[in-house]
Amino acid sequence: MRASAPTISGPNGPGLHGRVSVPGDKSVSHRALMFGALAVGTTDITGLLEGEDVLRTAAAMRALGAEVERLGPGRWQVAGRGVGGLVEPADVLDMGNSGTAARLICGLLAGHPIFAVLTGDASLRKRPMRRVTDPLSACGARFTGREGGRLPLSVEGAADPLPLDYAVPVPSAQVKSAVLLAGLCARGTTRVEEREATRDHTENMLRHFGAAVRVEADGNRRVIELDGQPELRGAPVVVPADPSSAAFPLVAALLVPGSRVTVEGVGLNPLRTGLFDTLREMGAELTVSNRRVEGGEPVGDLTAAFSELRGVDVPAARAPSMIDEYPVLAVAAAFARGTSRFRGLGELRVKESDRLAATVALLAANGVQSEVEGDDLVIARDGSPAPGGGVVETHMDHRIAMSALVMGLASARPVAVDDSAFIDTSFPDFIGLMNGLAGGTAIAPLEETA
Repeated sequence: MRASAPTISGPNGPGLHGRVSVPGDKSVSHRALMFGALAVGTTDITGLLEGEDVLRTAAAMRALGAEVERLGPGRWQVAGRGVGGLVEPADVLDMGNSGTAARLICGLLAGHPIFAVLTGDASLRKRPMRRVTDPLSACGARFTGREGGRLPLSVEGAADPLPLDYAVPVPSAQVKSAVLLAGLCARGTTRVEEREATRDHTENMLRHFGAAVRVEADGNRRVIELDGQPELRGAPVVVPADPSSAAFPLVAALLVPGSRVTVEGVGLNPLRTGLFDTLREMGAELTVSNRRVEGGEPVGDLTAAFSELRGVDVPAARAPSMIDEYPVLAVAAAFARGTSRFRGLGELRVKESDRLAATVALLAANGVQSEVEGDDLVIARDGSPAPGGGVVETHMDHRIAMSALVMGLASARPVAVDDSAFIDTSFPDFIGLMNGLAGGTAIAPLEETA
């Protein structure tokens, strides 16, 4: 059983300074491994996130018959089996804490005539899967799980999968991607309609590997069509730095007086940059330099400097482009002057934890009151530093843990978390990177500060 790692953060020295690289984008990393497994030939990947979540996907692709090899730090090679060529795994597929991997792999399995069982850690086993298994069942796959469709989940893929025509009821890139992955193995055209645009890494990567994908956009509404049974070809993938991971050192720099931090090579896909737009609306000094395109995705170097922030009203339509960043944005709002309202956060209730409730609890433990009104989060502050001084229950949620530790770097008193060990699922060496920017031990095991 994994030992917990209580951790504390507090102000240290004259701000945060330096240029850093953060881990590769988790969404792109998962998909690079999966599409590599479905392609004919070899896929070379550079910049792959080597956190536990992505390593679970790599292990699952091996179990499904692909040859997956690590060549060096961030450098991986996948020899795929072609669309429809995955084989039945000999054992249960353990997805750890990764909801993205579990849901997308449900789509992969649904189109293959094989049997598999998926499970995960205690947190993942609580998360709903019916949002993907219900639409995927229409292609002919069969899913049997615990109450609510939760893991462990058995999957019997369709022998002759049908193309799907599905309108996604709530904004979810995972649901859209699972349906498209199942559609790869179906004869005919799979169609997915989104009322609100979500991150489009799946569409971009399908094209990169040679699939025929058409997208029609009308405002926020998008219709994606995929021609089934393409021959995907192995293709090189350069994984950009994850904007969700870049958020933590950038927000810390905005909050800690005297700070100036640059994060290099951050993915700037417009469907992922809602946080950066919002921070600028709050008055953040946040600039982009060295814009470029790598692996089909726009990237750039982001620089953040200490800023006096003001409250902001974030529309619900922006939520899909920053759904993972709301906890750290709430921390930023705890230092802003005025009222911040984040609208349409229902999706946060079904993340690694009930992330909306966990964010409210994080703030409350550190002297910041907030209100949940329907699916909106409201935080009213006077611009002074958050009081801090609390111990945050993380519920095995890496983003709650990192957000709380960022708060501690700027609050009046240090902030502790009950566990930080699982941060490595998405951001290996987060604590080391932040301490490097601080020029000292700003974040440390709790017992070392006693």
